[in-house]
Amino acid sequence: MSRLLILMMILPLMAWAQDSTQMSWLDNRFRVDPTVEQVSFMVKRDKESSSVVLVRPDGTKYYSWRHPENVSWYEEKGVDIISIEKPMPGPWQAVGRVTPKNQVDVLSNLKLEIDDLPSRLYQSETLKFTARLLQDDQLLTLRDFLNRVKLQVEFLEYVENPDALPEKERPGPIILGEFTDDGIGFDEYPGDGIFTVALPIQIQPGKYRVRVTSRNGIFLRTFEQQVLVYPPPLTADFIQGRDQQEPHQLVVTPEMGAVVSGSIAAHLEQIDPEGKVTISQGHTVGEQEVLKLTVPNMGEPGQYTWSGWLYATDLINNRELIFGLPKKHFAVQAELKLDRNLEDFRLQQEKKAREEEEKRLAAEKAAARAKAIKLIIGGNLLLIVLVVAGGFGWRKWKTKKVIAKALDEAGEMPDEAEADPKAS
Repeated sequence: MSRLLILMMILPLMAWAQDSTQMSWLDNRFRVDPTVEQVSFMVKRDKESSSVVLVRPDGTKYYSWRHPENVSWYEEKGVDIISIEKPMPGPWQAVGRVTPKNQVDVLSNLKLEIDDLPSRLYQSETLKFTARLLQDDQLLTLRDFLNRVKLQVEFLEYVENPDALPEKERPGPIILGEFTDDGIGFDEYPGDGIFTVALPIQIQPGKYRVRVTSRNGIFLRTFEQQVLVYPPPLTADFIQGRDQQEPHQLVVTPEMGAVVSGSIAAHLEQIDPEGKVTISQGHTVGEQEVLKLTVPNMGEPGQYTWSGWLYATDLINNRELIFGLPKKHFAVQAELKLDRNLEDFRLQQEKKAREEEEKRLAAEKAAARAKAIKLIIGGNLLLIVLVVAGGFGWRKWKTKKVIAKALDEAGEMPDEAEADPKAS
C-alpha cells in the first residue's frame, strides 16, 4: 500500500516534469500585431540542433527549405533569422530546441533607409555611402542581429525593360562594395545601426541601375536607382626623376570646367625597398588649376611603391570628390650608379681621345714642318750642288775649249811653213 501511495505521488511529478520540459521546448510564442508590415524573428537555438519550424497562426508551417516568397530565411550554426513581409496577425510559434539560455527576438516594422546616390558619378572615385536599419523609426542596435546583416551594392548596365529579355541576355550585376557597421574605414561607429561602404566606382562610364540587396537573404527588399557614370575629371601622372638627385613629381591635371579652381589636394605615400613610408602632400591655391607635387627621390636602388588619394570639388553640383590612386611600382636600378661611372669613363675617354688627336695633329704639323725644312734644305743643297757642278762643268768645258783652240792653233803652224819655202 505504501508503495502504491509513493507511486501515485511520483507519477504526477513525473508528468509535470515532462510537461514542463515539453513547454520550455514548445512555448516560444509571440503575437504579431495587425499594424506590423514586416517582422523578423531571430531564434537562438542549440548549436547542434537543426533549424526551427515556424508555425503561422492558422497552423501553416514554414521551414528553412520550404517557405513562400514573402519569407526570407537565413540559417547558420545556432541561429535562424526569419523575415516576413506582411505577416499574418496573431500568435506565431517557433518549434525547435530553443533552450532557456537562448531566446527568440522579434523585430517588428524593420525599415532599411538607403542614401540617394548622386545622379552624376565619376569613374574611379570613392564614395561614402550609408544605410540605416530602423525599428519603429529608431536605429536598431541589436548587435547579434547587426553582425549578420550583409548588404551589398550592385551596378547593372542600363537596358530598357530588362525583364523582357531572355535571362542569358540580361546584364549581370557588378558588385562594387559591401556595407559594414564595424567602425572601420569610412564607418564612424561600430554597432550603431548605420552601415557604411566606401564605394569604389571602378566601372566604365555609362548609365547604370544601382541596387542594394541583402547578400545573405535577411531582407527581401531591393532598393534601386539610376545613375550616370562619367569619365574621371582628374588625371594624375607620376614622373620619375631622371637620376638619383632629381626628385619625382606627381602632376594632377583637371578636365576643363570639371572641378573648382584651387580645390585639388593630393596625399601620396611612397614605400622604399626597406618598407619605409614617405608621405608627400600638397594642394592648389587661389585660381591655380594644375597641381605639381614634388616627391622625394630616395635614391637607393630597388623596387618602390606609391599610392595615394586625390581630392577635389565638383564644379557642377559642388560635391566633394575623392579618388583613390591604386598602388603602382617603379624601380631604381643598381645600374644607375654604373651608368654614372660609365658616363664619367666615356667623358674621360673622349677627353683622352681629344688630347691624343691634338697630339697627333701637333706631331703631324711638326713632321710636316720638319719635312718642309728638309725639302728646303735639300733643295738648297741640290741647287748649290747643281750650281757648283754647273760651274765646274762650265770651267771644264771652257778649259777644254781653250786647249782645243790652242791645239788647233798649234796644228796650223807647220802647214804654213811648208807652204812658204822662204820660211825654211
